[in-house]
Amino acid sequence: MLGNDPFLEEDDIFGGTAEKKYFDILFHANRNLVEFYLTANLEKIAIMEHMLEDKLEDGIEMDRFISNFAVNNPDIVSKRVKDLYINDMGSILTQNE
Repeated sequence: MLGNDPFLEEDDIFGGTAEKKYFDILFHANRNLVEFYLTANLEKIAIMEHMLEDKLEDGIEMDRFISNFAVNNPDIVSKRVKDLYINDMGSILTQNE
């Protein structure tokens, strides 16, 4: 879905894409710190899914709703994904000493 995303293209600031740098950091940072951030992200996803389920009309599947949103709003999704990569990178790097 995000393979040809202009927001994930090479960036001189990162020396590559935000996505590539994010995974480089995850693979090289302290394992306990990475586990903490991945668990925190999954908890956020679980909370957001629960909140979304409560707001959806009966008969609308959450996965279909999310897929439709992604297809209809690729720029919003791409920017948010890049922002999340950058935010997590900063958080992990500042605590990985």
